Parts: sequence; C-alpha cells; structure tokens
Amino acid sequence: MTSILMLSWEYPPLLVGGLGRHVHALATTLAAAGHEVTVVTRHTPGTLREEYAEGVRIIRAPDDAPRFEVRDGDLLAWAMAFNHTLTRAALRAARTGSYDVVHAHDWLVAHAAVTVRDHLDIPLVATIHATESGRHQGWLPHAHNRTIDDIERWLAHEAVRTIVCSDYMRDEVRRLFDVPAARVDVVYNGVDELRWFARPRAVAAARRRFADSDGPLISFAGRLVYEKGVQHLLAAVPALREKHPGLRVVIAGDGPYRADLEALATEGVTFAGFLTGHHLTALMGASDCYVVPSIYEPFGMVALEAAAAGTPIAVADTGGLAEIVDDGVTGVKFTPGSPGALADAVHTVLSDRDFARRLARRGRLKVRDDFAWPGIAAATLDTYDRARHHDAGRVTREAESVLAQLTPLS
Repeated sequence: MTSILMLSWEYPPLLVGGLGRHVHALATTLAAAGHEVTVVTRHTPGTLREEYAEGVRIIRAPDDAPRFEVRDGDLLAWAMAFNHTLTRAALRAARTGSYDVVHAHDWLVAHAAVTVRDHLDIPLVATIHATESGRHQGWLPHAHNRTIDDIERWLAHEAVRTIVCSDYMRDEVRRLFDVPAARVDVVYNGVDELRWFARPRAVAAARRRFADSDGPLISFAGRLVYEKGVQHLLAAVPALREKHPGLRVVIAGDGPYRADLEALATEGVTFAGFLTGHHLTALMGASDCYVVPSIYEPFGMVALEAAAAGTPIAVADTGGLAEIVDDGVTGVKFTPGSPGALADAVHTVLSDRDFARRLARRGRLKVRDDFAWPGIAAATLDTYDRARHHDAGRVTREAESVLAQLTPLS
C-alpha cells in the first residue's frame, strides 16, 4: 500500500477544466485499489473543509482574507496567496498521517509541493499537464507568462520524477526545461467509459434542445481560450451548412475568449455555456460528430470522452490528439488551423452514416481497451515506486558520504 498526498488547485465540485476531473479519477481509482489518498485543494462555498468521499480524504484550503484579483490572465498574486493556504492545509493533514510521496499537479501548486517535500522529507512527483509556452505557441509576451514558464521549469527540476500525458508532451518538457529523459514518464490520461454513456432519454432531450429536426448536430466542449481553436470551427460552419442544410453547432464551455468567439459566430451556432454531468454527456451522445479543433493540445481527453459517449470524433492532427486517434479507424483528423480541412473532415463523417457508426464503435472499444483508469493508476503507481527508490538511493548515498568523512576511533 502506498500513501499519497496530492495537491491540486481544482477538485470536484470545483471544476475549471480537465485537470480537476483527472485528479478526481486518479485519486478515487487509487483509493479503490487499496491505497491511502489525501487530496489537498482549494475550498469553494458549499463544501466541507475536510471529508472522506469515494475512499479519498479531501482537505479544502480556504482563501486567506486579502482578495487578489486576476486581471488579463495574470494569476501570480492569487497563486502565491493560494500556495500559502494550501501549504498550511497540507502540513496540517500530515499531523494525522504519514505519506510516501507528494504528487503536484501543475505549476499552480509548485511552491506548496516543494515546501511539503522538504518538511516531510518525501519524494516529489509532478504532473505537468500543459506548458505556458505551449499554450501561447512559444510566445511569452508578458512578465507573468515568463514567470509561469520559470515555475514550470523549476517544478520539473525539483521533482524526482515528472509525469506527462503523451509522447508529444515528453518531448516538449525535455526541450523546454532540459529535463533528463530518464526522469520523465509518459502516463496517458484515463477515461471512465461508463460515466460518459448517456441515457437515451437524456440524449433525446438534448437533441430536441439543440438540433434542427432536419439537420445534423455537431458539438465542442472545453475552455474558451485561443489555443482550443474554436475560431476555426466557427469559420467552417458556413461551408458545412451549405453541404448539410439545417446543421447546428453547439459550443459548450466558458472562458476569456468567449466574447470574441460569439462575435465570429454565424447562423446555426449556439453557445450553451458551461455544462456538467449528464448535460454534457447527453450533448455528446446527441451529436452526429464531436469536433476538437485545438491548435495546442497536450493530450485531448475530451476527444476520448466523446468517443466513450458513442460519438464519432473529428480532431486536429496535433499534440496528443495525433497519438490517441487513429485516422479513419477511431476518428478522423484534419490539419490544425485550417477551417477548410476541418469542414472536409466533418463532412466525411456526416455524409456516410455507416462510416460514422464504425468510427463510433471502434472509438469506444479503444477507450475501453487502452484508457481505462485502473491501468492508468497502475502506471502512476510505478512512477511513485521509481520516485521512492530514487529518493531512498539518495539518502543512502548521502549517509555513505557522511560516514566516509568520519575519522575512525583508535
């Protein structure tokens, strides 16, 4: 049995993007396998400061009294304040238990993770879910962007092992941060297939709500930021509606780029806002094609979630998406940043119902065979074991060094 202390800036019911769902699934799967898991995260109104849920001990750190506004994407002041309260909560948790490893999820918990590692003298494992440089296509225009990049680099070097979600991200982390290849482990994100299978009644309701009775329905869900590429999906809508009269597009999600995207939208587009739970699964299940038009995508978990919902998927041929989708077998791919290529790929799915059914069937099977959470959790445990072995080796080497310097008694 391994005792794990996880640090994350989001955890259900507080969800901002895919990271919170990932941490929740990993934590509960490890707990179900008999390991002790404590997640320390931020408090949100209406939740308990501490509770046990689904076998996981959850400690939620309340904000400190001063308020730190987030302006123009600059999270640094808020993040530093959050790390103070997160550190205190994590160290309080350690009073009533001992841990074998601390697992940090992304740069927003880096300072707390390093402090906890040093205070408890346990190995630090870090998962870098995405990079600031990647999110901005290598352009770091502001001081806060460059600082986030530095924190990511620092976290990757402080961690005894770094987990990334794809071969693409492994190459990116090694290139950007000069982390030795031997210290980077690729562990894919997992998907709970059953969670994403919507009930027929809910699917029918979503179809009535969003679709035209005579036309196909395509959808997207995610945080509305530039790198998700929704602008290219919107640019493809007129061509798709010309080939498929009555076609409707639903954009689910929210984010800083929403107003700009709404200004680009043409007839047939609906912005549904942030959907959770069965509302999102029902939308996916009701769709004739689910589109992931990302410019930058470390993994692309939402594509697998849509596949688990039984929906044929069309994805940009980039990042982790290029690894997890087999073109023409489990989905179709298109050139990222090209509305024309996107429209052609979606048209291929919509114009051949038998082909679409084959894609959907094979996509669900791939999710079941390659991305089930028990296997992902087992791979993560292997990383913990390597981290503990490396840390024990470090302690032994340090002890031997001290002994070598002692003068034998005569």
